[in-house]
Amino acid sequence: MAKRRIRIGIGGWTYPPWRGTFYPPKLAQSKELEFAASRFGAIEINATFYGRQSPKSWAAWAAAVPDGFQFAIKGSRFCVTRPRLADAGEGIGNFLAQGLNALGPKLGPILWMLAARRKFDRDDIAAFLELLPRELDGIPLRHVIEPRHDSFRDDRFFDLCRARDVAIVFGDDDEFPCIEADTATFAYARLQRMREEVPTGYDKASLDAFARRARRWQKAGRDVYMFMINGAKIRAPAAALALQERLR
Repeated sequence: MAKRRIRIGIGGWTYPPWRGTFYPPKLAQSKELEFAASRFGAIEINATFYGRQSPKSWAAWAAAVPDGFQFAIKGSRFCVTRPRLADAGEGIGNFLAQGLNALGPKLGPILWMLAARRKFDRDDIAAFLELLPRELDGIPLRHVIEPRHDSFRDDRFFDLCRARDVAIVFGDDDEFPCIEADTATFAYARLQRMREEVPTGYDKASLDAFARRARRWQKAGRDVYMFMINGAKIRAPAAALALQERLR
């Protein structure tokens, strides 16, 4: 089996406070994605949660990043905020039909983020997972789900995800529970407790611990995606670079 890969990344690439801190001062805004993708192995796209993107945008994003890079895509809110997830089939189909197949092998995991109020309902979650296709126009699809209610800390949920090779987000978060379970051939972490007073967002001990965790997941035969997302977002690139340096 080929060695599993660890990809470290950030959430998005358009953030004005990064200009002059992460991005060179005179870098054209149109070159920011290209610059960020040259530094990291993945970027999580948040805009797809709120609305459709044009086919032109998907093609441009694919052209701007190097081979081996991947985008993680946040699934549409119209799929995950309905009363019954089992009714999301049409929405999932529309979401996947918007043009993201233009990414080809640069298409990474699709993240389905559940509402904080949603409690675990075994039958509804099972039906939702069955709606998630395994491929799109010949491109293998990976799905990851982020439950934000403690009722999902349930072996029945883990078994459902394991049967479909769906990862569960490892979330370092002050507000929502961290549910760690090995359910897929890949691991997906969203690290959200950066502090602005720490130049690297997280302190040395935390970064060392995340690096050890990533190596442990990789050694267990899982690809790894780790994103610096929220908290003091201005520190996200520095945090991701510091973590990446530990993993070289």
